[in-house]
Amino acid sequence: MIKGLAITPPVIGRISIGRMVEKNGKRLPEKDDQFTITTQIQTRDGWLPHPLDEALRQEVPGKKLRSIPITLPFNDPDLNLRAEYTFFERKSGRPLCAGNGETCRRHTENGLSSLDCPSPDLCDYGSHGLCKPYGRLYVRIGNDDELGCFVFRTTGYNSIRTLAARLRYFHAISGGNLATLPLELKLRGKSTTQSHRAPIYYVDLTLRANQDMKEAVTHAREEARGRETLGLSQAELDKVAQAGLMNAQFEYAEDEGLQVVEEFIPEEKLAVSGNAVDPSNLRSRLAKQ
Repeated sequence: MIKGLAITPPVIGRISIGRMVEKNGKRLPEKDDQFTITTQIQTRDGWLPHPLDEALRQEVPGKKLRSIPITLPFNDPDLNLRAEYTFFERKSGRPLCAGNGETCRRHTENGLSSLDCPSPDLCDYGSHGLCKPYGRLYVRIGNDDELGCFVFRTTGYNSIRTLAARLRYFHAISGGNLATLPLELKLRGKSTTQSHRAPIYYVDLTLRANQDMKEAVTHAREEARGRETLGLSQAELDKVAQAGLMNAQFEYAEDEGLQVVEEFIPEEKLAVSGNAVDPSNLRSRLAKQ
């Protein structure tokens, strides 16, 4: 295995609750009230839809895709949902710092350093909206590719907090059989004082609509036993996946960082508070570390 290269789950498509639109000659993110499933090919008009997107829309009234039947690739909750506070350099998409609220890995003038991570609100280095919680949820849709995953990326506290809680609850109640539990992603909405009572949307993880907890857990345990009998080792898959993720200091490449910056940290948002990223200011920050 090449050292320094993170071996992440094979991604064959994306799940989003928004899209990029053209406004005044600039590409800006726009929130939506439904899921969109796309391929990994992006054109000037946006990401190309995945065939599963239209197939699932045909099954719901109004073709509004607000739930997606999924299974999870791993039993370990922390392998299915990867989440960290992350600071990407705006122009290159290069990850400069990533932490968990206690410690972080940061690029400094002396190389990569391990430092304290006080969280974005209390960190001068990543303040002003430059550092955000960044989560990636890996799921399986359909049975065409047994090891291929669709990824839902988000910088929203609501989605990350809800998904993290659900994964741990389902892991506990199913006896650790997350990978065989029949689940679905569900889009939920709420309003807050910060959103000025306008609806905001986040992603939840639930049992499928036609199953209760007892049926779902029974199915998960029987399916897990059946796979083990056939020689399919979920434990070894989780072990290999964990080793691959730990093979590098950062799990994401610069092209992924550029996508995150474009979708979740637009220049206009930083400019509103007078905090647009200045490369010279960034260099001075790095020099102080």
